[in-house]
Amino acid sequence: MTTFSYSIKPAVFSAHPEYRRGVVVFRGLDNSRAVPEVTRQLRESEAAFRERVQGNPAEYPHIAAWRDAYRQFGAKPSEHRSAIEALGRRVLKPDSLPDINTLVDIGNLLSLRYALPAGVHPITEHSRTLELRRATEQDAFLAEPGQAPEAIAPNEIVLASGNRVLTRRWTWRQAADTRTVEDTGFVFFDIDGLPPVTEGDVEAAMADLRQLVSQHCGGECLGYAILDAQQPNLSIRLD
Repeated sequence: MTTFSYSIKPAVFSAHPEYRRGVVVFRGLDNSRAVPEVTRQLRESEAAFRERVQGNPAEYPHIAAWRDAYRQFGAKPSEHRSAIEALGRRVLKPDSLPDINTLVDIGNLLSLRYALPAGVHPITEHSRTLELRRATEQDAFLAEPGQAPEAIAPNEIVLASGNRVLTRRWTWRQAADTRTVEDTGFVFFDIDGLPPVTEGDVEAAMADLRQLVSQHCGGECLGYAILDAQQPNLSIRLD
């Protein structure tokens, strides 16, 4: 039996006891087509985000929470911005986000709609056992294709499979070999909530995600859960 397993280690919750991460797994998806309806909803989410976030985006509560979290593990939030801050600042310029592919565009529109980080990763034989945890000296991260993997300083929060880091600085940057492309059909999404994002917000974003992916990419949802301090583990059968 092949399983997809995902865990969040206690050290993450020790520092951030109200943190929660929604995880949703899909397979058999068609990510090859341009979908005008997804683009339309992305433009709507951009406009709504501009209305929602006034003044300095660093002071907006949903973004400020991530800046505080980054400081706790030694990252400078002005240099390494969380996914929602980097995405939000780009939209507030104001710029329209490019259409990358349907799955990535769905993640972006949900990030803006709920003001939280939402990202998608392909599932391969090398990413079926995952941990969100503190980095170790043995961990390595592939920043760019063809380059040597980077070492990572201990204490940073990373998403890893063994010592292979898929995402650095919690939600900051995905590895080059975890990008979702047109022929990607087997994926998991992460949807992150730090207060003031509530469990209800994460649940709503996950429900939106399942509907959008089903409508525009087909396939099937194999399972989902919200991981938190009380339920830090997820296991989904893949066959």
